[in-house]
This record gives sequence, structure tokens and C-alpha cells, in this order.
Amino acid sequence: MSIFSRFTDIINSNLNALLDKAEDPEKMVRLIIQEMEDTLVEVRSSSAKTIANKKDIAMQMDKLQAQATDWEAKAELAIAKERDDLAKAALQEKAKCVDAVSMLESELQLVDEQLTKLQVETGQLQEKLADAKARQKAIIMRQNTASSRLDVRKTLDSSKIDDAMHRFERYESKINDLEAQVEAYDLGKKTLNDEFAELAADDKINDELEALKKKIQNK
Repeated sequence: MSIFSRFTDIINSNLNALLDKAEDPEKMVRLIIQEMEDTLVEVRSSSAKTIANKKDIAMQMDKLQAQATDWEAKAELAIAKERDDLAKAALQEKAKCVDAVSMLESELQLVDEQLTKLQVETGQLQEKLADAKARQKAIIMRQNTASSRLDVRKTLDSSKIDDAMHRFERYESKINDLEAQVEAYDLGKKTLNDEFAELAADDKINDELEALKKKIQNK
């Protein structure tokens, strides 16, 4: 199974669990990154084991090839000693070694293919992980901004705001009533300034009256 297929299964199962619990996007982003990091560790561990297996196969092949060479030398010795029976037995052992080497070569080829695939997928996962980490901050900022805006909208749409404005209007109306009562209480009462103003007005009228009388007398 491809590491990405496995990784997708893990992420999907966890995302579904988070969505069922109504978790926030910030936690989901962190979970995804954590899963990617854990998967990367597992892939590297698998790669290390595969490399060790490749080395083990190579060592077995070298050992079998040495044994095949040794059996061939023994067959030559047996032929030289006119022991065809031993030479035949030695060649049979050599054939076993050659067959085993051939099987190991096929196995080694599969291991090489697996390693190549792991290396490609590891590189892709590293790129995706780097991209996810680079975008994590922006995603969290967008999440926080959206949450703040939603809170503001909820507050503005809340009946508490309407109630507060109604109370404010009632208080303002009460103050208007108090001010009207004060003005009504003072209505008709003369202030000191009013009395001086009346004295000044009386003097002016008297002056005009005297001027008018003089005008009539001079006619």
C-alpha cells in the first residue's frame, strides 16, 4: 500500500472524528501536520529496514557466489583426480548456489523498486509537510479572524444591544423631562439680570417720552 493511501486513510478517519466532535479548524490543521510528521518517521524507519534488507541480500549473494566458485573448483579437482562422481556432486551443489543467487537477484530487484518508490514518496511527503507548515500560520490567522468577526456579528445581532439602546432612550427621555420641569419651575421668575434689563428699558422709554414732549412744545 502506498504511504499516501495509508496516510489519507488516517487523516480521513481523524478528520471525521473531529468533525463529529465539532472541533475547530486550528486543531484539525495541527492534527494533519502531526499525522504527516508521524507518517514521515514511519516511512524513514521502513526505508532504513529496507536498506538493511538489501545489504543482507547482497551479503547472501556474495556468499553464495563464493560457494559456487568453490564448488566449481572442487569439481575441477575431482575431474583431475578422475572422480567424476565427486565432480558431478560438486556441480550439483554449484547449481544450487547459482539458483539461489538468481532468486536473490529477483528479490533484490523488488527491494530496489520498493526503495525507489519510498524515496519518491518520502520526498513528496516532505514537500507537502513543508507546505502545510508554511500555510499553518495563515490558516490559524484566518480562523481567528473569522471567529472574531462571527462573535462581533452575533453581538450586533443580539437582543442585548437592542435592550441597551431602549434603556438608553428611556434614560434620555427622563433627562428631557427633568430639564423641562426645571425650565417650567423657573418660568415667570425674574432674575437679577432681568430686573436690570427692565430698568434700562424704562430709562430709554422715558428719554423718548421727554424728547417727544419737547418736539410738540416747539411746534
